[in-house]
Parts: sequence; C-alpha cells; structure tokens
Amino acid sequence: MLQLKQKGYEPDVIFAHPGWGETLYVKNVFPKARLIHFCEWYYRSQGADMNFDAEFPDDFNAGARVETWNALHALNLVNCDAAVTPTQWQLKQHPEIFHSKIKVIHEGVDMSVLYPDAQAELTLPDGFHARAGMPIITYVARQLEPYRGFHSFMRALSIIQKVLPDCHTIIIGGDDVSYGSKPRDAANFREKMLKEVRIDASRTHFLGQVPYDMYRKVLQVSRVHTYLTYPFVLSWSMLEAMAMGCLVVGSRTSPVEEVIRDGENGLLADFFDPQDIAEKVVLCLREPMSELRAQARADVLARYDFAQAEPAFRALLSG
Repeated sequence: MLQLKQKGYEPDVIFAHPGWGETLYVKNVFPKARLIHFCEWYYRSQGADMNFDAEFPDDFNAGARVETWNALHALNLVNCDAAVTPTQWQLKQHPEIFHSKIKVIHEGVDMSVLYPDAQAELTLPDGFHARAGMPIITYVARQLEPYRGFHSFMRALSIIQKVLPDCHTIIIGGDDVSYGSKPRDAANFREKMLKEVRIDASRTHFLGQVPYDMYRKVLQVSRVHTYLTYPFVLSWSMLEAMAMGCLVVGSRTSPVEEVIRDGENGLLADFFDPQDIAEKVVLCLREPMSELRAQARADVLARYDFAQAEPAFRALLSG
C-alpha cells in the first residue's frame, strides 16, 4: 500500500477480510479511504462451534487461543468505518456494542447458473451413470470433517443403505481439514469413518474435490441433499443446493435454521442423531415433496440471489 501511495494512488474505498491483521495499518497509509470489513466470524468459547461436539472436545488452550484472536477482531471493528456479515447468525456472534456498525448482506449465489434440470445426468469416474430422478443422496463439504457433520452423515448412511438397497450416494469433499484437527487414529476422517461403519462401497461414490461444473451437475441429479454443520458459518453449498431444487435435510443448528423451515422448504434433523437423519433422508427418497423443493428455490431467489446482493453492496461501498 505504501508503494501504491508513492505512485499517487488514493483509493476511495478499501473492502477487506481483516481476520489475520491484513488491515491493521490501512488507515495509517490511506486515512481518507472508507474502510469496510467483512466480518466472517467472531469466536466464542461456548454457545457456537467450540465445545459443541462432545466427541471432539476443545481444551482450555483452544479457548484461550480464540479469545486472543477476538482481540484482533474487536480492534478491526474499532478501526473500520463500516462492516458487513452474511447472516443474522454471524452478526449475533459479534459483541452487541458493534452491531450498529455491521450490515447483514449475504454475498448471494448466482441463480443464473443454479437451476433444476430434470434431464441432468453424468457418469462418475467409477463408471456409475447418475440421472435426475434416481434415488441419489448427495453430501458436499470442502473437507470431509466433523465441523460439517461427516461423522454423523456416515453413521446415518449405514442405516439408510440397509433400508434402501437401491439408493446411491455421491460424496464431494477433500481429505484434509479446514476446521478443527485431523483424527489421531487415522490419516483422515474418511478413513476413520470407513473403519467404523459398514457401507456398500459399490453404492457409495467418493469424488474428492471436483470442478464447479461437475459439482453443479451432482446437485442437479440429487434426490435428497444432506447438509450438516456445527453452529458455524453457513456454507454456500446449502443455498446452491436449494437453488437447484434439491430437497435438503439439514442439521437443526442455528445457521441452518435461519434458512430452512422444517417441513416448508426442507427438513431438519438432529445433528447428533444418525437415526433421525436417516429417517428424514429415507422419507425424502420415498416421497416427491415437490412443494418443498419449489419453496426452497423460491426462498433462495427471494433472499440470497446475487442480483439482489450487488445493489446492497454498492450502497455499502458508497456509504
């Protein structure tokens, strides 16, 4: 920024994710610029993602570490001129004294490329040919890890496959961790869960991380999509699945409940109860529930379409 200033550059607005200190000295360099922060997450040692899952507890050091991170987040909120966060749930994680400074504007999903396709089909690397209308379950996460309920999903899947011998499951996600830690007794959580539960490998298709177009096609052939998460940041994938007409079985956790109304635009299940998750998925495979699918897409179009988010962001930038 100092180099830019020496060249005569003077920005009107600086919009940044300040999470790790990137904007601490912005005002020292460009004091006249309007500084807007993207407030993704304010940590809490209780009541959100930390210590949510007793199977993977956080120790005292973890709690102390996030309190230290929060010192930086609080300073960021003092330094910025305005701030934005995508959801009401994320706003609530921040101290109330800063709420008046933070606008809730979801960045939106691109409805122009997210739509149902009754003719969708694709052939997976293992040769399985998937078509829309088949009893296909989908699960998507950046990484296959507990934060996104992978352990609960796999336990539910072992139940589902016993009830529905003709269903197939397509799983997208890498073997690293984005949040939390790797398992101590396995190379990754996919390996760990495959040791714990018995599933039919011929009907369970792990794709790893895939190109966006393939991801879209997977959701278009999905009959029921599962989205499970700790009380943490809501994934775009859930909204994108709803936009493409997927019937979503989501976890009954705060970020999901902000979007999914049980029995109206999707179904909710207990994050920790594989039997409950399995029963909801089986119900979705047995019943068309076309009204819920249509309502899910309508709700995303009304509240989370990028075309609506853009004007709100432009207004934020201009002050």
